[in-house]
Amino acid sequence: MRASILCLVASSLRGAVLKTQVSTVTTKGQLVIPAKLRRKYAIRKGTQVAFLEEENRLVLQPLTPEFIRSLRGSLKGGPSALKILLKERKREL
Repeated sequence: MRASILCLVASSLRGAVLKTQVSTVTTKGQLVIPAKLRRKYAIRKGTQVAFLEEENRLVLQPLTPEFIRSLRGSLKGGPSALKILLKERKREL
């Protein structure tokens, strides 16, 4: 059954190249990230991660210094991040 679930996950990513590793969530909601992936993505004790919902998937993004540096200039030419934040705050009130 596990293999068939992995095949379904792979096919749902629409042609994306993926290497699947599986982990189980504990009763406390904790998840172990395999050591190979922790090394590859520089995830260490204290590394924060963001959980992003993307269509019907949950994406875990490590918030490493390398990732933060990669975002430099990504908002250039677009709407002001400050303006967007202020709009969201107004909506929340």
